[in-house]
Amino acid sequence: MKNYLFTSESVSAGHPDKVADQISDAILDEFLRQDSNSKVACETLCTTGLVVVAGEVKSNAYVDIQQTVRRTITKIGYTHAEYGFEANSCGVLSAIHEQSPNIRQGVEQEDQGAGDQGIMFGYAVNETKELMPATLALSHLLLQELDAIRQEGNVMNYLRPDAKSQVTIQYNEYDKPLRIDTIVISTQHDDTVSAYDILQDISEHLIPRVKAKDPQLAELFQDDYRLLVNPTGRFVIGGPAGDTGLTGRKIIVDTYGGRAAHGGGAFSGKDSSKVDRSAAYAARHIAKNLVAAGVADEVQIQLAYAIGVAEPVSISVNTFDTAKVALSDAEIAEIISELFDLRPAAIVERFGLKNRIYLPTASYGHFGRQPYTKDGMEFFGWERLDMVDAIRTTFNLD
Repeated sequence: MKNYLFTSESVSAGHPDKVADQISDAILDEFLRQDSNSKVACETLCTTGLVVVAGEVKSNAYVDIQQTVRRTITKIGYTHAEYGFEANSCGVLSAIHEQSPNIRQGVEQEDQGAGDQGIMFGYAVNETKELMPATLALSHLLLQELDAIRQEGNVMNYLRPDAKSQVTIQYNEYDKPLRIDTIVISTQHDDTVSAYDILQDISEHLIPRVKAKDPQLAELFQDDYRLLVNPTGRFVIGGPAGDTGLTGRKIIVDTYGGRAAHGGGAFSGKDSSKVDRSAAYAARHIAKNLVAAGVADEVQIQLAYAIGVAEPVSISVNTFDTAKVALSDAEIAEIISELFDLRPAAIVERFGLKNRIYLPTASYGHFGRQPYTKDGMEFFGWERLDMVDAIRTTFNLD
């Protein structure tokens, strides 16, 4: 097998689909702030001058949808009328109604069942410090730093909130990243700046910041990589004014950048009774701890659930022939079922998923983030490496 190329992409917090994701998760957080037992499935559509929120809710809370939507849009940075989408002037329509009692009876029983059927995947790979694909880690980092530059306001003052990145990396025959082949940055901007000036500023300001932020990824930068900036030559009209945004339309950006399978279920706007979200977090936690413990260099976990049933109907493991233990993938899956309690209620308890922790997940990925505690709540708890010792002991890796 020869060297090959692989590509992942990311989008900024100001991308229209991410605006929708953040609104949905902001509404979810507000319900949970007032009533931690809220059941929420919130979808958002945003377009020129308009936000439409729809979904199903069961809660004792009262949420001011208009205020929550406008506060979220303001934080993202759509605060100027010339953007075609502005926090205080856009219309906000709410079509939220009560959750179906047929769904509710399955998730409110004594041994909480899954809120729906579905398959969820978790993945980890030993090629970055976050145990994430390098293509996706770099795609996210480029846009996080670009957004930081925009918010700091010291340079590149022409930046607007919408942006996309794409990173292509050359891998060797052993699936190890060798070098960056191509970086694509498309960033919304004021109409007073030239494409040449944006390219120069990306090279002078953004790329050095990214290299300094992550020395491991910086090693992949070589002199011969291609940098393509705003390939169409102009990106003034953007955000919801340029393209309608919908909740759940960036599921590959949210997860593993195309390196792993995806069950198809989106995350944002869903409370933790929806295994689309909670079980995907649990699967990532398992995969990350297995790789960190040295069981394999690359791991994909599949979990499958039936609506109203607590225990998963199947657990599947794929180590991609990178396992360092003398066990089959099926045997590893059997051990996982004993080490990890994968009932929805246990997952919710383990990661504190009834807390209002979801808005930060709605941009720059749900995985590969550093867990932290704020206001007594743990964010990104599924990224903890708290099972490494138990795994090493169980697999006789000590």
